[in-house]
Amino acid sequence: MTLAEWCVLGALLLYLLTIGSIKWIRFRGFDNSRPRDPAFYEDAIAQRALGAHQNGIETFPFFAFAVLLAEFRNSPQRLIDELAVLFLIVRIAYVLTYLGNRPTLRSILWSIGFALNLGIFLMPMLKRFLPA
Repeated sequence: MTLAEWCVLGALLLYLLTIGSIKWIRFRGFDNSRPRDPAFYEDAIAQRALGAHQNGIETFPFFAFAVLLAEFRNSPQRLIDELAVLFLIVRIAYVLTYLGNRPTLRSILWSIGFALNLGIFLMPMLKRFLPA
């Protein structure tokens, strides 16, 4: 597996751990028979964790598809790997700023992550201009 493919797995685990950690920390207050109970998410940190989790679900398909498209179209693997690692680092920082209630920085990080993802996605079209 390539480093970028491992980053796809990392992005998946990140959005699962984002909400899983809150459920684990507040285990006594979490009712697994009612996992979407709004009362569990009344706490501000739980609300932010849920928001970060949902955003991770929203961004994951595009990231995974972009990586696979770039690899299947024989784009420079090293560049795919580098952008995928940067994307994952930005997503980790995004989750931390979401949990830390830093909305402006969070929006900046989201934009950077989207630009990185777009770069991976467009790589097959631009590969003739890229180093091998």
